[in-house]
Amino acid sequence: MTSDPISTTREDWLAAALQILIEEGASAVKVLTLAQRLGGSRSSFYWFFKDRDALLAALLEYWSARNTKAITDRASKPAASVSQAVLHVFECWADPALFDAKLDFAVREWARRAPDIREAVHRADAERLSALSAMFARFCPDPKEAIVRARTLYFMQIGYYALDVQETNAQRGALLEHYVEVFSGEQPSAPDLHWFMQIIDKAHPEGATQVG
Repeated sequence: MTSDPISTTREDWLAAALQILIEEGASAVKVLTLAQRLGGSRSSFYWFFKDRDALLAALLEYWSARNTKAITDRASKPAASVSQAVLHVFECWADPALFDAKLDFAVREWARRAPDIREAVHRADAERLSALSAMFARFCPDPKEAIVRARTLYFMQIGYYALDVQETNAQRGALLEHYVEVFSGEQPSAPDLHWFMQIIDKAHPEGATQVG
């Protein structure tokens, strides 16, 4: 272990690794590459991570703590109606500060080549679907219907991310009411729609966003 001054932080290494994971895939996340990107030395890396596997584990932990937690937290928020509950979950799709779609897709690509990551993704999907099913079950007396609504909402959104569908805020707003009605079985209120569109406009002031 070198005693050279440390000019980087653990967060620096993790942020750089996340960027490479998203841009180039897990196989490109290498200590030397990260050191070159950060302008630091490889020895600095080992102040914060035992080895590359420890860094990869930290990436997976970050993904779960951010993306899965965002969905489970929003699904458990108190709601006056099922349509309002659905809009709470839609916050994840509307605000990239809550749910990082590019990171989610990168981890899924990683999972195609790594059985242990595939298992982690399967566990995350199960946890997310369980939270969504429980959310619908609060308003739906039929357990099977709650499961189907949860699957329809979740699988459709993951599919939209995979297709990289893009639309403007205006296009999203024009369809929002109908999306919510399809997923929830009821029309959302005007105040709830207005509240949600404010979230979209704040998260995407440039006017373009991914489909939710």
